[in-house]
Amino acid sequence: MPLNEDRLNQFMGKVVGELGAAMNAALVLIGEQLGLYKAMASAGPVTPAQLATATRTDERYVREWLYAQAAGGFVDYDPDARTFNLPDEQAFALAQEDSPAYIPGAFQIISAVMKDTPKILEAFRTGEGVGWDEHDSALFEGTERFFRPNYAAHLVTEWLPTLEGVVMKLEAGARVADVGCGRGASTILMAQAFPRSSFIGFDYHGPSIGWARRKAARAGVSNASFAVASAKDFHGEPYDLVTFFDCFHDMGDPVGAARHVHDMIKSDGTWMLVEPFAHDQPEKNMNPVGRVYYCASTMICTPASRAQEVGACMGTQAGEAATRRVLAEGGFSRSRRAAETPFNIVYEIRP
Repeated sequence: MPLNEDRLNQFMGKVVGELGAAMNAALVLIGEQLGLYKAMASAGPVTPAQLATATRTDERYVREWLYAQAAGGFVDYDPDARTFNLPDEQAFALAQEDSPAYIPGAFQIISAVMKDTPKILEAFRTGEGVGWDEHDSALFEGTERFFRPNYAAHLVTEWLPTLEGVVMKLEAGARVADVGCGRGASTILMAQAFPRSSFIGFDYHGPSIGWARRKAARAGVSNASFAVASAKDFHGEPYDLVTFFDCFHDMGDPVGAARHVHDMIKSDGTWMLVEPFAHDQPEKNMNPVGRVYYCASTMICTPASRAQEVGACMGTQAGEAATRRVLAEGGFSRSRRAAETPFNIVYEIRP
């Protein structure tokens, strides 16, 4: 049948945009690691030579990088003055590390999955998994740097207060297990906010636990400790609060993990489960945020689950109904959506 030339041209236009975005992922990392964005954030309009001098980099490379950033709308270009400017809004996302919108960590994740493509390709052929620990190390650092701004913006001031009675317990002194803590960002944020409570971060990935310990020591946090353990064998006395941040869907046996939480939580305790935002119907997730999550699920989350026992493969866009079914199978009869953002759903779960 003859092709619809208009539809073909529209699609090819989309592909061209995709190519530029994919290539720019590397340029964002270069801009961050060389301090180009940070130098522009406080400088106003600059020439390539001025930016190169400020960052001790080569002017010719910087000039080409700036043209690419301007073509993508990351910086503004004045053709008369031949200067480039980083607007405040872009600086908030690209140069301010304590900003809730700080985004370079996401591009670091992209760099990792590109390196790991051969492993995922083989997994497609064999049906085997690719464990979290099998990925390029940029994934571990990028994930922490991507999620931490979101947690810093919402966790203590918005999410925890939505849980019935939890903040009061934390202020008085509670026992908290942060399961799947990775490099410890969420654990440390909570420990800093509630010095009378004790926090234990658990993760099966030993190198991440080592990093979390060092980070907590550098931050002077004495009420947080870390241990290597999975979601099905984390240990200790019963907990007032158990938290899972953006990791439940990665687990091979989420039902088994839920059952273990049920065993490890006090009768009046709370399980806070933070998961990627998703609708129950896949077609409602076919938007820019859902697309990012489906891509991450294909390259990271589904292979991680398949690499573990059971291999349930919930995926990042499992949705609330599927999540509640898993919780019910794990022994929890009470759960509610306590809060949400465009990127997360926060569940309050009780025995």
